[in-house]
Amino acid sequence: MIRIKELHRIWKEFKLAGINLEIADGEYFVILGPTGAGKTLLLELIAGFYRPDGGDIYIGDKNVTGLPPEKRNIGFLYQDYSLFPHMNAEKNIEFGMRMRGVKNRDTVKKIAGYLNIGHLLHRYSQTLSGGEQQRVALARVLVIDPDVLLLDEPLSALDPGTQDATRKILKSIHSDSNLTVIHVTHDQTEARILADRVAVMMDGRIVQVGTPDEVFDKPVNDEVAHFVGVENVLKGEVIESSNGVCVLDIGGKVLEAVSECATGDTVYACLRPENVTLSKTGVNSSARNSFKGSLLEVERMGALVRAKVDMDGSFLLNAFVTNQSADELGLTCGETVVVSFKASAVHVV
Repeated sequence: MIRIKELHRIWKEFKLAGINLEIADGEYFVILGPTGAGKTLLLELIAGFYRPDGGDIYIGDKNVTGLPPEKRNIGFLYQDYSLFPHMNAEKNIEFGMRMRGVKNRDTVKKIAGYLNIGHLLHRYSQTLSGGEQQRVALARVLVIDPDVLLLDEPLSALDPGTQDATRKILKSIHSDSNLTVIHVTHDQTEARILADRVAVMMDGRIVQVGTPDEVFDKPVNDEVAHFVGVENVLKGEVIESSNGVCVLDIGGKVLEAVSECATGDTVYACLRPENVTLSKTGVNSSARNSFKGSLLEVERMGALVRAKVDMDGSFLLNAFVTNQSADELGLTCGETVVVSFKASAVHVV
């Protein structure tokens, strides 16, 4: 287990303040946050590259706060891979082992074969693709048999196809080795696919920790909701609350949400666009919320289409539909459409 207790660090005009985390052995833990949130600095403190100004870091039962990096048995992969251009792939992979006084070519070949780069060992880094360079850098980390693997935005420089392949490699490594992984990213797809649990980090603080479903479907506040792609974050007032159902006034329109609320509270109703159903005439369903509105925008986004609907000036609502559904509906800006969503799809904060 990794335990981080009240960790503080001031870095120029930025600071990490009161970081508390517990990461279980064998857990794939993702720290998700926008650029500048302090994610990389937190990883570097865990690795021992910098000393904290306060707080403690434990790996297992051992307090490693004052230990140098080489005493922590941690593997660290930066987003730029940091390969040595004057060494071929094999020498790059061996580097960490040589620094520890170990040389085992069989281990290098085994890890390289596992990552499908055994045929590239004679090649120099500048002759490799981005994905190949990344796998060489990952192999260099894995051959030292670390207790913890720290990944700093490992997929950010890769094209979508290579990202997908690398996510599968990371999942395979984790499941086969039961290695404890801490992976920082701003990419929600990575967090959704890879994480056992997610910590959302903003402005040097951990603001929410939970499973991917908890974080993405039940954000703790409107700022987290916007960041994790909820899109529909509507400010309103609770006008009635009973039996676990809230009735909200959002700009003069009344909607229902399955949530515990207090009458009179000002709240935010959070609704993911994929949970909104769009139609021309309304549909028979169990959705307790259904409204007519005017279609403002239709934006194609690869496999999905985002439709923005003006709810009579009360609020704007985004809905995702498939390309096929959009074509079948014949969506045209300015026309009247019906949006529907279940009360259970609305998360109130």
